[in-house]
Amino acid sequence: MVTGQRIPTIRCVWPKTLPNKSPTQILEPSRDTPPHKSLSRDTRWGHLSGHLAMLAFAALISGSFSLGGLAAPYIDPVAITAVRFLLAMLVMAVVVGRLAGWQRKHIEAPWRYLVMGGLLGIYFVLMFRALQVTDPVSTGAVFTLMPLMSAGFGWLFQRQVSRPFVLFALFIGGAGAVWVIFRGDVLAMLVFDIGYGEKIFLIGCACHAAYTPLVPRFNRGEPIIVFTFWTLAAACLLFSLYGASAIGETDWQALPPIVWITIVYLAVFTTATTFFLLQYAAMRLPSAKVMAYGYLVPSFIIVWEGLAGRGWVAPQVWFGVAATIAALVMLLREGAAARPD
Repeated sequence: MVTGQRIPTIRCVWPKTLPNKSPTQILEPSRDTPPHKSLSRDTRWGHLSGHLAMLAFAALISGSFSLGGLAAPYIDPVAITAVRFLLAMLVMAVVVGRLAGWQRKHIEAPWRYLVMGGLLGIYFVLMFRALQVTDPVSTGAVFTLMPLMSAGFGWLFQRQVSRPFVLFALFIGGAGAVWVIFRGDVLAMLVFDIGYGEKIFLIGCACHAAYTPLVPRFNRGEPIIVFTFWTLAAACLLFSLYGASAIGETDWQALPPIVWITIVYLAVFTTATTFFLLQYAAMRLPSAKVMAYGYLVPSFIIVWEGLAGRGWVAPQVWFGVAATIAALVMLLREGAAARPD
C-alpha cells in the first residue's frame, strides 16, 4: 500500500424509520401506487386495445340477433351454422396465409380446437334455435348473463378471482338482464316463467362463457389469427358432419336474399372478426371483463330493431337496459381505478 494515500470512505445514510415490511414486500410495487405508475406503457395499451376490441365485438354481435331473427324461419340452425363456419374459415385462411404463414407446430394437440369449435358451434346453433321461437331483444338479454357465468368459468379454469366490486357489478348487470328477459313483469319474475327459447339459449351462452377463459389456457403461443382459423376449421368439420342431413335437405337456391345477407354478415363479421376480437381481448383482460361488454348488446339490438321499423320496447324494459349499461360502466371504472384482475 502506498503510504500517505487517502482511502475514500463510503457513507451509508439510513432512514430514521424502516417500513414494517418484509424484503419481498419492499421490492413489490406498492398497492397505493396509481395504475399508470405501476404498469408499463405496453401493458396499458394492451388493456386499452382489449377494451376497444370488445366494444367492436358488442356492436357486431348485436347485428347478428336482428338479422338472425329475420333469417331463422327459412333455414335449419345447424345448416346455417355449418355454412357460416365454412365461409369464415376461408376468410381466415387468406388472412393467415398473408400475415402468419402455415407451420406444423400450430396444429399440435388438435383436440384443443375441437373443444373450442364445439363450444362456439353449440352457442350459434342454439342461438338460431332460440330466435325461431322468441324475439331478438329477449335473446340479447340472455346473452348479457354471460359475464357472470364467465367469471365462474374463469375461476374454474384459470383461478381468476374477481374483486367484490366486480362481482357486485356483474350482479347488477345480471339483474338488469333478467328484468329485460321478463319485460319488466314482476309477477312473471316471481314465478320465474322463462320461455323455451330463453332456456335453450341460456345453455348456448354457458358454452360461450366457458370458451373465453379457455383461450389463454389452450393457446400455446400460436398467433391469434392462427388459433382462430383452426378453431373455425374444427367447428366447420364438427357441424358439417353433425348437420349433413340438414345441409343436404336445404334448397339453397330457393333461399330468400335475407338468408344470404345474414350468412355473409355472420361469416365475415360475427364469426371470423368477432372470434379474432374475442381471443385478442381474452389474452389481455380477465374473463369477466371481456364478457362484460356483452351488456351493451341489448341496447344495440333495441336500436337496430327500432330503426328497422320493428317497434321499440316498452318503457319499463329500459330500466333493465339501464342496469346493464350501469354494470358495464362500473366494470370500466374499476378497471381504471385499480390494477387489472
